[in-house]
Amino acid sequence: MKVVILEDESLAAEKLSKMLLTYDNQIQVLTTLTSVEDAVEWLQANPSPDLLLVDIHLDDGLSFEIFQQVKVQSPVIFTTAYDQYAIRAFQVHSIDYLLKPVQYEKLAQSLDKLKNLQESFQEPAPQLHIEEIVKLLRADNNTYKSRFLVKAGNRIRAIKTTEIAYIYADQKLNLLVTHDGHKYPLDYSLDDLNLMLDPQYFFRVNRQLITHIDSAVEIHPYFKGRLKLELQPALDMEVIISSERTPLFKAWLDK
Repeated sequence: MKVVILEDESLAAEKLSKMLLTYDNQIQVLTTLTSVEDAVEWLQANPSPDLLLVDIHLDDGLSFEIFQQVKVQSPVIFTTAYDQYAIRAFQVHSIDYLLKPVQYEKLAQSLDKLKNLQESFQEPAPQLHIEEIVKLLRADNNTYKSRFLVKAGNRIRAIKTTEIAYIYADQKLNLLVTHDGHKYPLDYSLDDLNLMLDPQYFFRVNRQLITHIDSAVEIHPYFKGRLKLELQPALDMEVIISSERTPLFKAWLDK
């Protein structure tokens, strides 16, 4: 079995490699990748491995972005700390989800499950339908956040997501900006917010910014296939969209 590990913590990646060899010393770890960008590049340039071991939080964003850019044919086992909706989602799709710290017994059970599935169907493991998984990941009865509680001086306000123009990282602080220009600090990370917000209306532009579709008022060609985005209300910093994310952003705007 040929395996690729997507993990940005070197000790965690080393531990996974050792557990794989304990399970079967014939397993070959082809490579360990630490970022979305590296994973996309590797998967585009190489044949599909027999298994992907994937952490959700990588160096440059969420690993879900990989599956939006590359058609992944390999089965996936996610290895990270997350919530029970995610666990349910991946179980439904016969894709296992192991909470960190990963225990050998749990990984062995996942590998046994993969082996049994492949023997039962006598064909390569089923393709990952990431859109369905993300929907279930965000699902129960309340699919996406409808409002956020924020601090406004000595008061607490409920801001509806329809009021949000964009959310951006300002040094160590994440700020929610409303369409009328008011700013409020948020305790959530941008990675978590990206999962909470409806992708029909919100887009993760880069590592610093998530925008509402109505706030993206103008886009301009930039160097090397990138885009420069103008927001309303205006943001006092350049907003650049990478060449890798430009096709996704244009498709999102053109719905």
